[in-house]
Amino acid sequence: MADFKRIEDAGDLSGKTALVRVDFNVPMNDEGKVSDDTRLVAAVATVNALRNAGAKVALLAHFGRPKGERVPEMSLEPVASAFAKVVGHPVAFASDCKGDEAKAAIEALEPTGIILLENTRYYKGEEKNDGELADEIAKLGDLYVNDAFSAAHRAHVSTVGLAERLPAFAGKSMEKELDALNAALGEPKRPVLAVVGGAKVSSKIDLLKNLVSKVDALAIGGGMANTFLAARGHNVGKSLCEHDLADTAKQIEANAKASGCDILLPLDVVVTKEFAANAANRTCGLDDVAEDEMILDAGTQTVVQLATAMDVAKTLIWNGPLGAFEMEPFDAATVAAAKAAGARAAKGELIAVAGGGDTVAALNHAKAAEDFTFISTAGGAFLEWMEGKPLPGVEALKGK
Repeated sequence: MADFKRIEDAGDLSGKTALVRVDFNVPMNDEGKVSDDTRLVAAVATVNALRNAGAKVALLAHFGRPKGERVPEMSLEPVASAFAKVVGHPVAFASDCKGDEAKAAIEALEPTGIILLENTRYYKGEEKNDGELADEIAKLGDLYVNDAFSAAHRAHVSTVGLAERLPAFAGKSMEKELDALNAALGEPKRPVLAVVGGAKVSSKIDLLKNLVSKVDALAIGGGMANTFLAARGHNVGKSLCEHDLADTAKQIEANAKASGCDILLPLDVVVTKEFAANAANRTCGLDDVAEDEMILDAGTQTVVQLATAMDVAKTLIWNGPLGAFEMEPFDAATVAAAKAAGARAAKGELIAVAGGGDTVAALNHAKAAEDFTFISTAGGAFLEWMEGKPLPGVEALKGK
């Protein structure tokens, strides 16, 4: 992942226009104002780096799913003023992302000015990576910068087509993400431990198959673990379990053994008869789950096993909670393991990289997120990277 160009490689950009793909698909409140500016803040470093190098900055982004139509409610115009507050500089807005209007608006900018172009998904060709649309937008700039890793798994005009037509560089957020992911799986410090949790094995088969060939140990938690436990012959009562994937679970374990990857499953579990916060519960062994009980968390022995594995590991990749962390007390294992990982990462003893919606929420709940080396908020792109799939938006930055 290291073979991509960075903004510093672009040199003096005086008089040039940089087309920058950002993720401004931000949440809005009922009054039509940005309610969470996290993604806007993430773009500031890239915008400032380009302006400091002398460039005008034309921002490209999508908003919602207009499906090739001009949907007024999905205009990016309100985001321009919100970003101006975040970046501390005026941000112009163009009601198109191609053509004479966009060109004139960019030309009217002061040197090192900033402009946000209208929703790229107003054009059907965006999501089809249409060549004609890519040619039209590419005319607006002299170089292309991708700063939206969250959209890197999409082969769109704004993620791939422009990179094929202009000198292409990774933005600061993209650079940080790729460097972190390379440190986690590309060229990691070993041993590497992966923690994968969540509800279903079926949604993460490709991920598990890839990881067992790349990591030294794989800890499986959440509802996923029940499928593996059942495949080993344990009774899981009325727990969430994909019994029809028993053979898949066995094959993944066989692949792990062949690759020298240790599979870590729960040693004990927390069970209850009711799926509700603070429901009556008990911790028991794997062969002591009653027919009318469901597993909602891993037990204390399991947490000790995982913490011990973290003590040995040099690199940790985490995706998915170990239990029903949204409900107390079934958040205990996730919180304890997250704090153990965070403590080691904070001391510089562990490179801890995590990603995925539930994962971010779980680590924030555990108040351990800030201690992790890197947390990806990219969702689908992060998962596809963990699955070992090439990301079109990243591939397009290579070799230019």
